[in-house]
Amino acid sequence: MLRTPVQFQSRLLSLSMAHYYLLEIYFRHRVEVCPKASPDPMDDLTTKKCVSCNAKDMRPMTVEAAHSLIPQVQGWNLVTEDGMMKLQRTWKVKTFMKGMEFFKLVADVAEAEGHHPDLHLVAWNNVKIEIWTHAVGGLTENDFILAAKINRLDLHQLLSRKVGE
Repeated sequence: MLRTPVQFQSRLLSLSMAHYYLLEIYFRHRVEVCPKASPDPMDDLTTKKCVSCNAKDMRPMTVEAAHSLIPQVQGWNLVTEDGMMKLQRTWKVKTFMKGMEFFKLVADVAEAEGHHPDLHLVAWNNVKIEIWTHAVGGLTENDFILAAKINRLDLHQLLSRKVGE
């Protein structure tokens, strides 16, 4: 039985060291025997192609499914308007004409995928893109594929730079 604070502290320290060694053995084993798997290329949305939305059995994805995919489309936000989930992202461009160039780049990707976003140019230099599958009234994997491909566009010459960047 532990009667003094020193005995208690000593016992706690020995338990902590035992746990430390067990964890060290566990993690050493995981690193040596189970190396971290490389990401599955099939999980990369940019390697996928949008599918036709004409299928009658296609349904909007669940909130949970959307939340599981959102980390793959950095910078995009999930928004709900009129009970419908959408992907939304904004950028600030240098000029009105840079905004038009931005739209052309996005339009080329959208046309190649057969999946078209809503494009908005607000107050001459604020680009907003909203993506959802109109045919099903919500999000499908197609929306995330298109967002991922838009993210891969080289836009740095079109975008405004913030002070300090």
